[in-house]
Amino acid sequence: MKHASDLRKQLLSIHRKSYPAYKSLKGLYEFGDYTLSIDHVQGDPFASPSHVTIQIPFSAHRFPKDLYQTPETKTAFEDHLLRRFASQIHKFSFQAKGSGKSGLLSVSGCGQEILSRTACEIRTPGDGVLIFRFHVGFPANGRTINATELEKILFDFLPSCVEHSCLYRTCDKKKLTETFELAEDQTFIRQELSRLDLAAFVADGSVLPRQSGVSDLPMKDSVVFSSPDSLRVTLTLPHRGKLSGMGIPRGITLIVGGGYHGKSTLLKALETGVYPHIAGDGREYVITDATAVKLRSEDGRVVKNVDISLFINDLPNKRDTTTFSTLDASGSTSQAAGTVESMEANSRLFLIDEDTSATNFMVRDTFMQQIISREKEPITPFLERAGDLYEKAGISTILVAGSSGAFFHIADTVIQMDCYHPVDITSKVKELCRDYPLSPSSPAPFRMPSAKRIFAWPSKKQADRRDGKIRQRSKDVFSIGKEEVDLRYVEQIKDYEQTATLAFLLGYAKDHYSDGKKTIPEIAAMLYEELQQNGYSGFFRHSYIPGGYALPRLQEIHACLNRYRGSANR
Repeated sequence: MKHASDLRKQLLSIHRKSYPAYKSLKGLYEFGDYTLSIDHVQGDPFASPSHVTIQIPFSAHRFPKDLYQTPETKTAFEDHLLRRFASQIHKFSFQAKGSGKSGLLSVSGCGQEILSRTACEIRTPGDGVLIFRFHVGFPANGRTINATELEKILFDFLPSCVEHSCLYRTCDKKKLTETFELAEDQTFIRQELSRLDLAAFVADGSVLPRQSGVSDLPMKDSVVFSSPDSLRVTLTLPHRGKLSGMGIPRGITLIVGGGYHGKSTLLKALETGVYPHIAGDGREYVITDATAVKLRSEDGRVVKNVDISLFINDLPNKRDTTTFSTLDASGSTSQAAGTVESMEANSRLFLIDEDTSATNFMVRDTFMQQIISREKEPITPFLERAGDLYEKAGISTILVAGSSGAFFHIADTVIQMDCYHPVDITSKVKELCRDYPLSPSSPAPFRMPSAKRIFAWPSKKQADRRDGKIRQRSKDVFSIGKEEVDLRYVEQIKDYEQTATLAFLLGYAKDHYSDGKKTIPEIAAMLYEELQQNGYSGFFRHSYIPGGYALPRLQEIHACLNRYRGSANR
């Protein structure tokens, strides 16, 4: 390994040379408290910036090991330090001058959710090395190297960032302790859900509304959440102590209320409750079953060999719905497929908003049943399957409804949102249901869908030469080869970097698992297990791990594999 002084000499030797000479800087350099690694050098000042890594040994950073012993506290610890490092590094961005992206200093931006990211990692179990991965725009005038400006970045700006954000001696120890304690309290609540047979918990005092459709920050001066007494649960957390809130029981829960009274706001909070949130978010004590999946219709999506016979059968054209495929699914077909795929992904809780669902998939009223007989209707609505899903498959449902009273008859719990205040009206509803009986129905017997779909890639002769080229378009869309993967309606993807991870996981599955023998659930489980146990190192062809990736859930890996049009699923 070279010393920092060698790097300074090398910089002086390439000053004012042509930009490609920067590539001679690749390598490791000892800076005392940390090691600087220049992993990838951009081709010119207008290209994507260079990849740089800082590694700080435990002997230098000295963060106590009990702060990151469990997976949950480790992720919270890394997230906390990444936010501190980002606030420091952004102060120096573009302070070094030049053309194009010269002087850019950037690192992953964190939202309200706490996610495991490649941008910050502490190696544990192991040697306790603290790693930051970020981007630097190497300065140039035109395409001529300006080594003096890069020297400022590497020898002035970065040492200052490390000193003020990456060392225990300079950190805000109170905030660090609060981060650790919040992570342990959130983990405790999530574990209590199972013991108390709850699908979700919403703490009293939570702030659920967001500032706007484009801001995930809490709305100022909004109504704070307060549980109805009949659903209130009091937990004793390891650090905060007693915390009360609404416990939503497992089973079928209906959320009703007038328009703009907070039904969808509550469901949205439950949807994001699969992730921990930072202190001050307002939803840090909104905890949902970690496997929960938001279901909705997705007109036009691809469906490949999914057993949707639980919901759709006896099609007029005699198509087999036990292995149903289409390149342009209707609303009802797409929601049926999404439901079955979520069952394959081991979801224990479905979250559904009537507003984004296919009406004919959800319910058929009495009058429609009289006009169109069951023999002429291939769709068995979710209304008739929700009870069996819970009783025979252990899958609970939380459903927002505002137009059909039929759902009252199947609900175990009914919550009315009244001016953002939840009211338990279960007893009232059950009494009224006696006066409004449902027409008797006799759906086909419940049968667990088959999950034996094989994931296979087209042969090399069929595949385009650019078959593996991945381009990310947005938080919701990427392409691999010529095929686009649209994840806009996979609503629990919360970050651009989660989609980036899903993109390379799909490419990795193509290269390593498309042998025509493994099923989609098997591949998704293998990918997720590899990420959790061994990190990202096994997934990249180059020798370094880049920043810019965040961990998705198993359920989103499933969703990604299922929405790729180019695979030869069968």
